[in-house]
Amino acid sequence: MNNLCQSCSMPMEDVTLRGTNNDGSSSEDYCVYCYKDGEFLEDVTMQEMMETCVPHMVNSGMKEEDARKMLQNTLPKLKRWC
Repeated sequence: MNNLCQSCSMPMEDVTLRGTNNDGSSSEDYCVYCYKDGEFLEDVTMQEMMETCVPHMVNSGMKEEDARKMLQNTLPKLKRWC
């Protein structure tokens, strides 16, 4: 079981944060904010995903520079972006 969404890198420690596959089962790879019924909720580039995620990370207490650096290092390694 992955601990990070393979699209946005959000930690998915709680099953309620997992998206759903097309059969209604819980996705092992993607969060509820990125994936529903077996499809991504938004057709975005990796850069657009980063711009979406940064404000949420800043609101959680991270510095913007640190959030961007973390995402630049993490997103390219995730399934959606490989």
